[in-house]
Amino acid sequence: MTGRPIAEPTAGLPVPPALAAAAESEGRAGWLATLPGTVTRLTQAWELTVEMPFAPGGQTAWGAPVRDRAGSERVLKVAWRHPEAEHEADGLRAWAGLGAVRLHAVERTADTIALLLERCRPGTPLAARPEPEQDEVIAGLLRRMWIAPPAGYPFRSLAAMCAQWADEFSAQVAAAPAVIDPGLARDGLAPFRALPATDGPAVLLVTDLHAGNVLAARREPWLLIDPKPHVAAGGDRAYDATQHLLNCTERLRADPAGLATRMAGLLDVEPVRLRRWLFARCVLESPGEPVLAEVARRIPID
Repeated sequence: MTGRPIAEPTAGLPVPPALAAAAESEGRAGWLATLPGTVTRLTQAWELTVEMPFAPGGQTAWGAPVRDRAGSERVLKVAWRHPEAEHEADGLRAWAGLGAVRLHAVERTADTIALLLERCRPGTPLAARPEPEQDEVIAGLLRRMWIAPPAGYPFRSLAAMCAQWADEFSAQVAAAPAVIDPGLARDGLAPFRALPATDGPAVLLVTDLHAGNVLAARREPWLLIDPKPHVAAGGDRAYDATQHLLNCTERLRADPAGLATRMAGLLDVEPVRLRRWLFARCVLESPGEPVLAEVARRIPID
């Protein structure tokens, strides 16, 4: 990621177009209007020198390279509060630099979460590398980052996340039954609700680890950014591979079972469990991407 001017300024602050458009569509125009003041206040409080924001940037946060008082390179990330971002700082604090960028400061207000983060140099996304290499890097990161959550952790459970997604999928299918075969919908919902209910020690999951969220760095070859930590109360790690697999579009469509088996081997998780998770996710994602329904039908789950 590089910092450079990419948008019309809001009260003097350049705002990436994707963030501006998302703020408008999500009813966050008020938040966007206060963003210049928020950035100014934070740069004063944390004694930062700010460069141009990253391009193309994200849809829920403003981010820019900065330097602190000592001249160290950092990243300032200012996001509107939403459930997926609520515990990013808590996760980074728990991992303490283990496979992820370090957290240097955090501020929460009623509508904003601001983070001061380690900067990755050169910052090239893992997505620029061949997918088989991505598999190995992501597996290596996950194996290290699957730690026991800290005492009194604030993280939401994997079971709660899956239950919410399952309820949303059920409502979507009820409103538009033609989006998916009813039998396939039932077959996908059942494991998606049941798989989180396993026995075993709790483990901290990333849940959104994919090659676009892994950047080349100096402290370690690759570091994770933008985690969405959840806790698998029964220690089921296999879910954490699914987002990467879904992003490997051509290989997923060509041989979903073989891809899942390869990733299961790299992660040392049960292949059948990962296939079940992948099957369920393909089903739940298929209303927006119909080809995934056919992918799901080709994944053996026994």
